[in-house]
Amino acid sequence: MSKPVVITRPVAQAGSLAQQVTELGRTAVVFPLLEIHPLPDSTALQAMLADLTRFAMVAFVSPNAIHAAFAHLSQWPAGVAIAVVGEGSRAALAEHGVNDTNATIYCPRDPLRTDSQTLLDVLDVEALRGRQVLIVRGESGRELLSDALRQHGASITQIAAYRRTAPQPNAALLAQLQGLLDAQCDWIITSSEALRILLSMVEQMAGADGVVKMQQQHLIVPHSRIAEVAQNLNFNNVTLTGSGDERLLAALQSSHE
Repeated sequence: MSKPVVITRPVAQAGSLAQQVTELGRTAVVFPLLEIHPLPDSTALQAMLADLTRFAMVAFVSPNAIHAAFAHLSQWPAGVAIAVVGEGSRAALAEHGVNDTNATIYCPRDPLRTDSQTLLDVLDVEALRGRQVLIVRGESGRELLSDALRQHGASITQIAAYRRTAPQPNAALLAQLQGLLDAQCDWIITSSEALRILLSMVEQMAGADGVVKMQQQHLIVPHSRIAEVAQNLNFNNVTLTGSGDERLLAALQSSHE
């Protein structure tokens, strides 16, 4: 019998991948390790999005940032470039009718390294000197992109679009986790933060022995930074696929053959 495939994305992003996993003949288990919530007050976000034409570029840090912003946008303004850090964000833009045919979209070229650093490699940062750039993000996050653009003379504004939290480890959730821990699963991990949350939950539930058991499970990750975090946390069975659901699915097929 094939191993279950555990999808740890926020629930709103897990459905499509779960369906595709099921179509491969595998059992998909949605076990979100991050919860995405709207801001309690979106006034500041809406005000910022009301006039995007003042910005030379808008950078979205994740698909969640895109969906949260487009909840307040009817269309993308012409002439405003977009920067994203992965194929998931490209797909999110496409859901809102934005693609390479009607907007300038910058994205890292290497599917194995899709982050702020590799995004910087494809940007003409000198062309942004003295111009305004908006970064749409969660309430917290890495500062690498904003710091680097400031160093090149861009004027940076950051705006929170959503709130990201860890799930509350109630009895039902911990029972489900124990069942997954007892099984041999393929875990799709698309966030370093989610991986740390997972290990913390396992330690709370099952102590050091549980952590060792978790470290022996198979992780499938889309990004080299997540793979590095996994290795630093002593996971010894990590498959790095590159950005995009099609690569995650291909890795699942390979591991099942």
